Amino acid sequence: QVQLVESGGGLVQAGGSLRLSCAASGRTFSRYTMGWFRQAPGKEREFVAALSWSDGSTYYADSVKGRFTISRNNAKNTVYLQMNSLKPEDTAVYYCAADPRPRYSGSRGMDYWGKGTLVTVSS
Repeated sequence: QVQLVESGGGLVQAGGSLRLSCAASGRTFSRYTMGWFRQAPGKEREFVAALSWSDGSTYYADSVKGRFTISRNNAKNTVYLQMNSLKPEDTAVYYCAADPRPRYSGSRGMDYWGKGTLVTVSS
């Protein structure tokens, strides 16, 4: 069982930056592929970024490529999402998720989810 708690959300102006953190419980955090997803008001949840535990491969949605960076610190059982050059359309609740598979295989592979943290980008 893995419990995930996101933090770092807030209100930021367009063009600004935020770093989200996701703290995970459990002793095998290093063997979980981690992902970030988001859900904007009135929209479906969408993929943002993922980091495979087996080889460190990263994956990004086209909408955030070049602006967001996913990383992890296994010693701290934490995964991060650095968000730069934020846009109003990045406004959403951001969720952290964990998948025990060695490589990212889509949101359906994510077995554990956090409760989310709200990011609001003002224009």
